[in-house]
Amino acid sequence: MIKEQDWWTEAEFEGLQLVSTPARHFSGRSLFDRDATLWCSWVIIGKNARIYFSGDSGYGPHFMQIGKKYGPFDLTLMECGQYDERWATIHMMPEETVQAHIDVNGRVMIPMHWAAFTLALHDWTEPIERVINAGQERQIPISMPKIGESVVIGSEVYPNSTWWR
Repeated sequence: MIKEQDWWTEAEFEGLQLVSTPARHFSGRSLFDRDATLWCSWVIIGKNARIYFSGDSGYGPHFMQIGKKYGPFDLTLMECGQYDERWATIHMMPEETVQAHIDVNGRVMIPMHWAAFTLALHDWTEPIERVINAGQERQIPISMPKIGESVVIGSEVYPNSTWWR
């Protein structure tokens, strides 16, 4: 089933509350549909856990708004790659990824969107290394599961290997 949602709308699915929340990016797949649809992030609320999925987004005040309305989050999945200063409105720099995690009031962060393909001119491992450094400076717990590795939300120990090194 596909259901379109506007920002800040909520839906229920199999015991989960799903909330479409703002993100800052462009949309469109052809020359004539630029920004005709919203780009979203997602809040997922279960019986025992709250998750925030940033989707693709530039840094902005929407993260703090989401944190105030739906936080705190047990786990955040935060965009952390394919950035460039010229694209600041659509993809975060790694240090902004950490700040966005703080803004939404996250506990543990999993950086995503950094190990899949090459779009930007940074080194393949630069996003994760920079986000780890920024996270350590701010004392943010960061989980780095291997691709396909299971993560148990609310666990005492989250996957934390440096598998890319």
